[in-house]
Amino acid sequence: MLPQFLQFLFSGVTVGATYALAALGFTLIYNASNVINFAQGEFIMLGGMLAVYFTQAGLPLPVSLILAIVIPAVVGVLVEKLAIEPVKGAETVTLIIITIGASLFIRGLIQVWLGKATHSLPSFSGDAPIEILGATLLPQSLWVLGVTALVVVALWYFFSRTLQGKAMLATSFNRLAAELVGINTSWVLFMSFAMSAALGALGGILVTPITLTSYDVGIMLGLKGFVAAVVGGLGSGLGAVLGGLLVGVLEAMGAGYISSSYKDAIPFVLILLILFFKPRGLFGGKSTDRV
Repeated sequence: MLPQFLQFLFSGVTVGATYALAALGFTLIYNASNVINFAQGEFIMLGGMLAVYFTQAGLPLPVSLILAIVIPAVVGVLVEKLAIEPVKGAETVTLIIITIGASLFIRGLIQVWLGKATHSLPSFSGDAPIEILGATLLPQSLWVLGVTALVVVALWYFFSRTLQGKAMLATSFNRLAAELVGINTSWVLFMSFAMSAALGALGGILVTPITLTSYDVGIMLGLKGFVAAVVGGLGSGLGAVLGGLLVGVLEAMGAGYISSSYKDAIPFVLILLILFFKPRGLFGGKSTDRV
């Protein structure tokens, strides 16, 4: 029983770390602009698909991975400049529809360019499983967990120790007051979209050697990242991380002990239960618009 439980736990924590990165992306943009960016899942897809494309093109793996993070970050900035900024001040529902439109556009472009096939990416450090108390852990899972932990620490340092991070925090608390003291809130929004897209792409890159990727994987990954953000408390960085891990673990346990047929339904049942008892999520501090 213990090896089976550990196996499900390892699987859940690994995929949960990816949901956590997606949830952090939602949180960054929501804090900066109150926009819920449903194109976040496509940044996850872009990271994985571009890493595969550049690797197959013959570029060294480190160069491929860097490009697969930088290009989605640029796409994130373009989404902000071309889709969000022109309708600044629009209703929440309008902004959500715009981000869904951006998501469909990105997915369509990748489908036309790279096709509908499923692609794989080589593991970063081999495929020989590590045995722990009868359960096995893939080396790539350690990469997922380790890099996610580093990202969380780096974000903590950025927001608590740097002027730019404090400017973003100030904007999230009170945009008008931030503008009055001279903070360039347009730059804050610009940076939040770039960082959010880069985080999503990083998650896609890390998980692709385990789960494979295709042009349409971003739909479900993005939705589960949104569930993680809401469960943890939309706007809370800590909540995004813990929400992602919680969603991943419960999803794996449900698939293992109940049925894999219900795997994709479990996160949405969870969000209904959490919002019923705690409408602001587990760690939410600010109210959110209901749409």
